[in-house]
Amino acid sequence: MWERLSLRTRLLLPLGLTFVAALLAGAVTLQIFTTAQLMEETEPAARSARAVAAALNGALRTSANPQETLDAFVQSLGTSETIRFRGLGTGPDAPPPEVQDPQGRVPGWFIRLLVIPEFRATFPVTIEGKQVGNIVFVPDMSADIHEKWIGFLAIACSGIGLMLLTGVIAHFTARSAQRPLQNLGDGLTRMRMGDYDQLIPPAGPPEIRRSAQEANELARTLHRLSQDNRSLLRRIVSLQDDERQDMARELHDELGPLLFGIRANTVVLLESIPSGEAGLRSAAEGILQSVETLQQANRRILDRLRPLYIQELGLERSIHTLLQNAKAQAPDLKVTSEIDATLNEVDGPLLQTVYRVIQEAVTNVLRHAKASAMHVAARIADREVIVEISDDGVGFPADRMFGRGLTGMLERVRALSGTLELLREAGRTCVRCRLPAGDAASNARDAKQA
Repeated sequence: MWERLSLRTRLLLPLGLTFVAALLAGAVTLQIFTTAQLMEETEPAARSARAVAAALNGALRTSANPQETLDAFVQSLGTSETIRFRGLGTGPDAPPPEVQDPQGRVPGWFIRLLVIPEFRATFPVTIEGKQVGNIVFVPDMSADIHEKWIGFLAIACSGIGLMLLTGVIAHFTARSAQRPLQNLGDGLTRMRMGDYDQLIPPAGPPEIRRSAQEANELARTLHRLSQDNRSLLRRIVSLQDDERQDMARELHDELGPLLFGIRANTVVLLESIPSGEAGLRSAAEGILQSVETLQQANRRILDRLRPLYIQELGLERSIHTLLQNAKAQAPDLKVTSEIDATLNEVDGPLLQTVYRVIQEAVTNVLRHAKASAMHVAARIADREVIVEISDDGVGFPADRMFGRGLTGMLERVRALSGTLELLREAGRTCVRCRLPAGDAASNARDAKQA
């Protein structure tokens, strides 16, 4: 739970708990020590009441008229609530006065919290050895309890004020650190997504500023390495294309004529075999059929290595031709497509990459998907070339989503700063590729407006 709390909450919660704990500790301390303190404060008054009772008894013993002396003493007490005379048989003692202060009543819960003990004390008064009443000492605790209440209010208000002040300071401190931390987190997220251009503004405490500066240095390093990596990938792709071109030329210039010569010689051999040599004729026809199969395989390999008609036909018609060939290889496969005509504005490595991605994805559908329907879409939108190939087949194995062909396509896409995704959505497998279109997007937009 603590891990899910925000920085502001982590600062304010301990402060609040500390304040509550301080109030509880103050209440416990008040309850423990107040009783003893009040007893100590009333002890001198109790001794005075004892001395008054002793003096009164002494005066009564020496007085010629004790009753008159006692009446004079009672009149001298007047309305005193602390020391009173109670004659025998006058009824129960009156309760002590309520605790009052000039501002009003002290809360009852506070008085109950103090647990004020019984402070009453009685001293007997005798005339001629016979008890006639008691000097009752009932201290008025109003002032003392009010003093404790004022002290408690002062402590509580000081604590609340201090807590509020500390809370405000903690709030603004957390606020001053939270925004730089948020910027740091957003910057690291951008770096994880491959965006190294937008740097993190150094702000906040020195520790966060240093972290932001270090993150910016890391972004610059990653940006430089990413550029180097893309340059290397472009170089690798270029070398692969050159190697494909050389291999296609070798197959076309050397293997093609050889196959053609074998086929021509086999035809001549068939024409020269007598009609009675059925076995020899059958062998020659088998050779001719094998040669024709090799020629078809050679044309397919040449087409995969270097489709020469892309530059002449344009990307749109080249994709349609590729899909027609796929339909011819799998007559039961329903093939639909949405190919943007503005793709003809694409050229260079982007042209080759778009065609290769579609070619590899279609080949995978024909070989592995066992699909009954396939849809191919390619368009230019928001300065991106977006390519999607989906089918209703069995999907990719969980342990091998990227085979050799798609791994090669991924390298091509990354070399152009694009993305390649393999998704399984609503029972369909989708290969989605996004490539920066650059000038091709502007040309396509101009073409649409025209």
